[in-house]
Amino acid sequence: MLVKDIMKTRVITISTFATVREAMLMMREHGIKSLVVDKSNEHDAYGLLTYDAILKTIVAEEGDIDLINVYDICNKPALIVSRELNVKHVARLMVTIGIQRILVTNANELVGIITMNDIVGAILEMADAMD
Repeated sequence: MLVKDIMKTRVITISTFATVREAMLMMREHGIKSLVVDKSNEHDAYGLLTYDAILKTIVAEEGDIDLINVYDICNKPALIVSRELNVKHVARLMVTIGIQRILVTNANELVGIITMNDIVGAILEMADAMD
């Protein structure tokens, strides 16, 4: 099974200059737990902003969600894999590094995101199909 077979193609992106408040509102509006932070230019890398990063900033640093930009707290560069990669390699990478989400590209263009939940769901579907 390849990444393109189970990845989510609906990826919500946010500007590098958006505030944490804007990011939180966007996450709530779309019912998601992460946002892709856009490249600031063609030679830049994508970032990934998660609830974890937001909560750490607010709690640990007593951050003001109206003054902090997402660029300052996102994980950048975000880990990226090809949509043609075998899912077992992605799962191994996620477990080894201890991450839940990886961005997916095709010809260096963002085309999706794959999460640990997507992988577990696909495994369960395959097991159900075998029964």
